[in-house]
Amino acid sequence: MNNYENRIQRAVELFKSGYNCSQSVVAAFADLYGFTEEQALRMSASFGGGIGRMRQTCGAACGMFLLAGLDTGAVDAEDRVGKSHNYEVVQQLAERFKAENGSLICAELLGLSTTAAHRDTQAEPRTDLYYKKRPCVEMVETAARIFADYLIEKE
Repeated sequence: MNNYENRIQRAVELFKSGYNCSQSVVAAFADLYGFTEEQALRMSASFGGGIGRMRQTCGAACGMFLLAGLDTGAVDAEDRVGKSHNYEVVQQLAERFKAENGSLICAELLGLSTTAAHRDTQAEPRTDLYYKKRPCVEMVETAARIFADYLIEKE
């Protein structure tokens, strides 16, 4: 099992241990960019549940995009080439995720109405039923694998 396979499995383990989808993806790779696990968990905490449990963009995908920013994000305000490169990487990752899962939208991935207001802020307990009714483990694994593939391809 290569280093990236270990990271993919780590993302799944983090999710199964109770971290949200975004935290799980980010924490599995953030050390590559000099961040501690605690920093990774904090910086990605708000993106779970489709951004703050609003069921918008999938948190696992958001985690992948956050990592893309750590990898390619421009740090010079005038760096249009760098910004454009980052946007290109994000869009490529998004297309891969959407191609594999059919959507980037949390509500759609969960089979929920996309028109209903999702104002429930309460995190659900992680039970066997939770894992059976949600594809989130697969979304975490997919996002982590897509990001690992991206890293391998750019080597």
